[in-house]
Amino acid sequence: MHTLTGSCICRNIEYELKLASINDARTSICHCRNCKKAFGTNYGLTAKVPKDTLHLTKGIPKEHVADNGSGALIHREFCENCGSFILEYGEVAKDHFRYICVGSLDDPEALPPKGEFFCKDRPSWMPEIPNVFHKQAINE
Repeated sequence: MHTLTGSCICRNIEYELKLASINDARTSICHCRNCKKAFGTNYGLTAKVPKDTLHLTKGIPKEHVADNGSGALIHREFCENCGSFILEYGEVAKDHFRYICVGSLDDPEALPPKGEFFCKDRPSWMPEIPNVFHKQAINE
């Protein structure tokens, strides 16, 4: 069993992630416009994990629900005090998965990226990550 911990900046929200294997997490970079806005940078970095592997140990995140730009609703959870983005999930995945913001992990190195999505929207100055999958769109 692999136990990873994470939190927001002010530590009002803390969580544990209990994975049978590190391979149970699929970390990926997303270059879509919606992730760029949500993360406030040129990509989003999340790890898809089974919903039942994530356990809040302190605090309750605030939730924001909105159209992700394609007509689908996306739920984003963050700390109401410091604003740290903790996780997200879509309507289709909500009963089974959570997408943890890798930067909220206490050890973000534990879950390196396995791929990149929306590479067509990757900034021209940003190099492609070697040895991972690369998709121009989500359903490629």
